Amino acid sequence: MIATTDLQQLQHGDHGDPFAVLGMHAAGGKLEVRALLPGAAGVDVVDRKTGRRVAALERVEGSDLFCAAIPRRKNPFPYLLDIDWGSQRQLLEDAYRFGPVLGEMDIWLLGEGTHARPFEKMGAHPATVDGVDGVNFAVWAPNARRVSVVGDFNNWDGRRHAMRLRRECGVWEMFVPHVAVGDLYKFEIKSATGAILLKADPYALRAQVRPNTASIVDRLPAPAPHDMTRKAAVGVDAGVSIYEVHLGSWKRSGQPRADGLPDWLTYRELADQLVPYAKEMGFTHLELLPVNEHPFDGSWGYQPTGMYAPTARFGTPEDFRYFIDRAHAAGLGVILDWVPGHFPTDAFGLGQFDGTHLFEHADPREGFHQDWNTLIYNYGRQEVRNFLVGNALYWVERFAIDGLRVDAVASMLYRDYSRKEGEWVPNKFGGRENLEAIDFLRRTNTVLATERPEAVTMAEESTSFPQVSRPVDQGGLGFGYKWNMGWMHDTLEYMKKDPLYRSHHHDQMTFGLVYAFSENFVLPLSHDEVVHGKGSLIGKMPGDHWQRFANLRAYYGFMWGHPGKKLLFMGGEFAQLREWSADRSLDWHVLGDPLHAGVQRLVKDLNAVYTAYSALHQLDCDPNGFAWIAHDDRANSVLSFLRRDAQGDFVVVACNFTPVPRHGYRIGVPQAGRYREIINTDAAIYGGSGVHNAELAADPIGSHGQAQSLAITLPPLATVMFKLA
Repeated sequence: MIATTDLQQLQHGDHGDPFAVLGMHAAGGKLEVRALLPGAAGVDVVDRKTGRRVAALERVEGSDLFCAAIPRRKNPFPYLLDIDWGSQRQLLEDAYRFGPVLGEMDIWLLGEGTHARPFEKMGAHPATVDGVDGVNFAVWAPNARRVSVVGDFNNWDGRRHAMRLRRECGVWEMFVPHVAVGDLYKFEIKSATGAILLKADPYALRAQVRPNTASIVDRLPAPAPHDMTRKAAVGVDAGVSIYEVHLGSWKRSGQPRADGLPDWLTYRELADQLVPYAKEMGFTHLELLPVNEHPFDGSWGYQPTGMYAPTARFGTPEDFRYFIDRAHAAGLGVILDWVPGHFPTDAFGLGQFDGTHLFEHADPREGFHQDWNTLIYNYGRQEVRNFLVGNALYWVERFAIDGLRVDAVASMLYRDYSRKEGEWVPNKFGGRENLEAIDFLRRTNTVLATERPEAVTMAEESTSFPQVSRPVDQGGLGFGYKWNMGWMHDTLEYMKKDPLYRSHHHDQMTFGLVYAFSENFVLPLSHDEVVHGKGSLIGKMPGDHWQRFANLRAYYGFMWGHPGKKLLFMGGEFAQLREWSADRSLDWHVLGDPLHAGVQRLVKDLNAVYTAYSALHQLDCDPNGFAWIAHDDRANSVLSFLRRDAQGDFVVVACNFTPVPRHGYRIGVPQAGRYREIINTDAAIYGGSGVHNAELAADPIGSHGQAQSLAITLPPLATVMFKLA
């Protein structure tokens, strides 16, 4: 006979160990079957092997619990429940007759926080157990009083599938028969205080598109094969030119979608349109603003709630994998923006997940991000670190992602980031560094380097924190690259100025070379520079209409000549006039204007030259790859320098940041011979004035410390590159 306390707790969805009561149990020398079935009119037990009805369960008075002893049976056997719902009958497997989901090694590794692939066990995974198809569910909620999996399959009733707690690791688990790929689900959590929380699965592989928030059962993508050629394509000696894209606004279809969503292109449509465009433009990599599921379009994905789920805005995870495969087939790598620094406060998300501050810090001085009104991960909890490190590996291993650009690293590294005195908590040594976050970043990079060495990580990091892109075993953070935010800020500030005043700010263009080789740098002209009232890149340029385009072309030439890998946000390649908005397509129609089309042609040619000539990329991260010719001609706002490769080949780069053409401008070169232009941003095909240099012969006239020199023509507001003919 079932105890009154157990009955009451089951009826009210408050039982912490339902497997101890429900299902088939030996009681008083007999086998007894117990099933909690709210809404059922009656239940029979059917022998699964013979198909015979062996008992009719009786309702316990005043409850939804049905139970009865099985006559003439002493040994447990597989059975089905034949349920009378009043209007229909349903033959179902009983979830409470199946054993634990997690093995002992999984329990150990999850509890220790060292499970290399927690996504293989946590969340929802289709499985066949004892010949029965269903789904294994597992969720971490150590402080919950009760956890149930709910969905359409049980009328979202938390009493139907209350889970088993594995106390060793705080994970609740359960095999639920009959659930299948495509089914909606959430976890209903009863907190220690009795509050009922309805949470999406942190490990969900797929989720509904906003405003709906349920998780969706899906199959784990198969691991992608190792491909070290992708590592070479993003190596420090490779020509790496990245096209940064927000998938929802690169281009719109212009047609309403059948599902009622905005006219976004799907992953498959983007594979057909974006991939060939980026390839044609000569970019080597696509970088996607976060594709993790997120509830608010205006966050652009930087406030994710589904870290393991590609956003359903553009299709299924299978569709996203198709997009990646098409990019690789075209020779393009794919980098994802990844956000392990914070998460939104939406009620269905990670915040106070089991009624306690589980994923985030309890103290708002550590756990609340004032700038973004988001919650900060508690990197001191091994389970949280495991969740995030596993997520990094998941994207690289299961979607063949070539790299992760880690967002807002500066906010992770420092406890006082964007906080005033008294608003932050020092580390255990009294310092401002977030030691737990530093350890997390190092562990992430170490795991990726071990498990998927073909992938690279990039840090969006704006401070002077040392050795960001140096190996962990040498005291670094282990990133492959760091975004050069200082270069971006200084050079854009210079370019905004009227050429008349640029001579007074010449150092803004040269200062970057003081530290250019302290890290492996990416030069970013990212989405952050064309939003929030900052205007477009072309909108920052001074002068009349023609001069603005000339300034932008000269700036791009300087950037592609400068040491460091390249990154350009979409629209910048054709001088988008309007500030970027995630709510509309780029202004592709402006390509009808020759000036816009000219910028696009220039970017394509810069990419071609950059990747074709090893002197422009092979030693991007090595001081031997760069030498000034003249950095001190501030009076004319002219810069000239050499780029070299390891074999001694070189390219000459000269920039004129005034609208005054300069004829017979002499620069020293390291070798005699004839030189030809390989890029001239003032060329007529780019919308320039057409001032150019015919093939030039070096003169035996000493200049800038060289025995040979060239007398070149510097076009107005232009960058020119020369190569030995």
